[in-house]
Amino acid sequence: MERSGEHAAERDTGRGRPGGAADGAGPPRLTHTVTDGVATVVISNPAKRNAMTAAMWRALPELLDALAADPAVRVLVLTGDGETFCAGADIASLREPGPSPRELAVLAEEALAAFPRPTLAAVRGHCAGGGCQLAAACDLRFAEEGALFAVPPARLGVVYPPSAVRRLVALTGPSTAKYLLFSGEPVDTARALRTGLVDEVLPPGGLAGRVAAFTAVLTRRSLLTQTAAKEFVAGDVPPGRAAYWERQAREQAEPGGDTAEGVAAFLERRTPRFTWTGPGD
Repeated sequence: MERSGEHAAERDTGRGRPGGAADGAGPPRLTHTVTDGVATVVISNPAKRNAMTAAMWRALPELLDALAADPAVRVLVLTGDGETFCAGADIASLREPGPSPRELAVLAEEALAAFPRPTLAAVRGHCAGGGCQLAAACDLRFAEEGALFAVPPARLGVVYPPSAVRRLVALTGPSTAKYLLFSGEPVDTARALRTGLVDEVLPPGGLAGRVAAFTAVLTRRSLLTQTAAKEFVAGDVPPGRAAYWERQAREQAEPGGDTAEGVAAFLERRTPRFTWTGPGD
């Protein structure tokens, strides 16, 4: 089953196709589909290499909230329309009144990082500035050969947000983060893979198939494990949440729980039927 929609300054019914193949026309917008448990959000502004306008930055947290509330969504993929991921913020929007694109980008980045299920950035072409910020906020990044990653604020005299710097350092280490931030120079997929900026590099034409296969694996795995792991990796788990997960570990080991089901399925050599759907279920 597939559902689709569109989010931007105007909320018209639209259609995004997984793997970065939206229709390539129309105003700047975010489109999305939900198919077999995988939500695919497509950044679409082809005239400006999918640069994010202020309206698109504002729309992303709202869209993420809606997808997080959808029990059918097990995994989220973020990608770009056509052969480009996202060239960052639309520079023209720097002069618009209201919150700056930098402030809006931080809100969008934090909403993406806080999404309660696994997230994956599928990157083709340019992934720069705010685009790199969004990719880094995802749990995983798969890229197609030929993609270029850049963090260009030094070219514009812009202070890169502390949250984005911390995520970049966590992925690449201080030296590579400084190289990217100090110079604004792009790095290719070989260097991005070597430094930890991406998790997998696929040959031309291989990204969509690999993302589809990998997300299908994720939808079959335990959401209990994934959700707990995501919180633990983020660090600073409050005592109340730690106690919650300890209680879940005990309860899910009881008959009918996901841990008991996973062990039974392993011993019986069958596919497990996990039923845990999230905190508070």
